Amino acid sequence: MASVDPAPSSLFVFPIRVYYEDTDSGGVVYYANYLKFMERARTEWLRSRGLEQDVLRQREGLIFAVRAAAVEYLRPARFNDVLEVTVQQTLASRVAVTFTQTVQRAPPSSSESSPSGEILCESEIKIACLDADTLRPRRMPEFVYKELTR
Repeated sequence: MASVDPAPSSLFVFPIRVYYEDTDSGGVVYYANYLKFMERARTEWLRSRGLEQDVLRQREGLIFAVRAAAVEYLRPARFNDVLEVTVQQTLASRVAVTFTQTVQRAPPSSSESSPSGEILCESEIKIACLDADTLRPRRMPEFVYKELTR
């Protein structure tokens, strides 16, 4: 049976400003761009743990791919809004990681280290570890698993 770490990791917060190119003809953030914001935040979360995806592909032959995404859109973001995208790892096995993520409007004086703004979007994202050549599921190297579950 696969080892699973159910202990949630600490909350990671990544700031993003909404650019004109992120909005649709109605002036609000196009729904698919929330997924892009969340992808950027997960990449920065990995980077904050010393894991660079290009290096993992080159040296370890592994990549991460989204296996499932459940997203609920609650309120619109608009051009020039400052947002905070959160990342929290909630479950990890040797071949997959599950995250909860939010996109929220940053509070007016965002000098705090944790978000407290209005939640615009909530999600649960499941990421699979794949062999870079075959695109089949594979076990993470021990150092990657340890870093993801610390």
